[in-house]
Amino acid sequence: MGDMLEAAILPTLRTFCVQHKMYLDYKGKRPIRRGKKCTWIDKYGNKHDLDFVLEKRGGTLDFQGKPAAFIETAFRRYTKHSRNKAQEIQGAIEPLAETYNYDGPFKGAILAGVFTEGAIDQLKSIGFNVAYFPYTSVVEAFAEVGIDAFYDESTPDAASQQKVDEWLALSDGQRSRVQQALIENNIDDVRNFMEALHSSASRHVQSIIVLPLHGQLYELSSIDEAVLLLESYGEASAPPRFERYEIQIRFSNGNEIIGKFNDKPSSINFLRANGPSNSN
Repeated sequence: MGDMLEAAILPTLRTFCVQHKMYLDYKGKRPIRRGKKCTWIDKYGNKHDLDFVLEKRGGTLDFQGKPAAFIETAFRRYTKHSRNKAQEIQGAIEPLAETYNYDGPFKGAILAGVFTEGAIDQLKSIGFNVAYFPYTSVVEAFAEVGIDAFYDESTPDAASQQKVDEWLALSDGQRSRVQQALIENNIDDVRNFMEALHSSASRHVQSIIVLPLHGQLYELSSIDEAVLLLESYGEASAPPRFERYEIQIRFSNGNEIIGKFNDKPSSINFLRANGPSNSN
């Protein structure tokens, strides 16, 4: 069912990428990597295998572009597994979102089956956009081709295997019918998810704050020392030594990116990387 969920959402993401001139990375052969897994590496050197990554800025079969979105899909049958899966998705995407923070990638999860409200809220609380397909909608999708996909812990292994065999015996057209039915059964969630993705991909700069910082850096060992320093600090006679630039870019979709740089070239590169020609 997990593979079916991936296949069901693939056409929607593929169409989106064509419309927004993005490259869609997912499991399969790609000359720039070994194997078929959609693997991305975080700043700590850790590898993360993902379901979908949408790339902007020149992503092709032979070149890995900057990430516009990291999206994971997951199916779980029982609530006892849902929290762990939510944490697994968080662990896969959060380090990459941190690594590519300056690109402000969209974080998405498409969940199907049985997930607790707490598991879903956990992802939403850290900025994930979540589409949730309840288990009943999955069963209804399989019913389109005459398969009773319902099972629980009391279902005999032989009965479960029969359901799998029925799925494997379907033609490509019949499988597509199930996938399409799953999307149609959850069209509101799909539409909301894609609208959020569109908002992220179509963002534009709303305002920029540039703060050049000058002065001496004081490193203290206690709160009391820090209070004494501030009480005696002469603001009018602060030393003119340059410290760094802090730049905050606010986007139309509500996202913010903050950069801290020790020199002008790095600051300028940061701004240009988030300019109009690189926003999509």
